[in-house]
Amino acid sequence: MGWNLLFWLAICFPVNIALLASTFYQVLILSDLESDYINPFDASSRINYLVLPEFIAQGALCALCLFTGHWFMFLLTVPVTCYHLMLYVKREHLIDVTEVFRVINAEKKLRIAKLALYLIVLIVTIFRLTLIGVYYLGIEDDEDIGNLWR
Repeated sequence: MGWNLLFWLAICFPVNIALLASTFYQVLILSDLESDYINPFDASSRINYLVLPEFIAQGALCALCLFTGHWFMFLLTVPVTCYHLMLYVKREHLIDVTEVFRVINAEKKLRIAKLALYLIVLIVTIFRLTLIGVYYLGIEDDEDIGNLWR
C-alpha cells in the first residue's frame, strides 16, 4: 500500500469524519438550546468540551496537507484553521454561559458554515481516496506511482 493511499485512508478520512460529527453535534446542541430542550450551562459545557479538540484536529489536518504537498486540501482547510487560530488568540473560542442566548444565532450560523465546509472537504477526501485506490489497483510498477496528484 502506498503512502498516499495510507494518508487518505488512515489519516484524512477519519479526521474529516470526526470534524463533521463534532460540528454536527454542536449544531444539534445549539438547536436544542434554541428550542429550550437543554439548559444553557449544559449546552455551553458540552460545546466547550469539543472546541479545543476540534481546533487541534483541524490544525493538524491543515499542517499535514501542507507538509505532504496536497495543496488543494491545504487551501480548502487553511481559512478555517486561521479563523480558529484567531479565535483562540483573542480568547473568544469558548461559549460563555451568561451570553449564550445573545450569540446563539451567530454561533449556529458559524457552525453550519463550518459543517458545509467540512462536508465539502469530506467529499474531496472520498474522491481522492477512490482515485488513489483505483490508480494503485491498476498499476503494477512502483515507478509509475511516483507522483499521483501531487
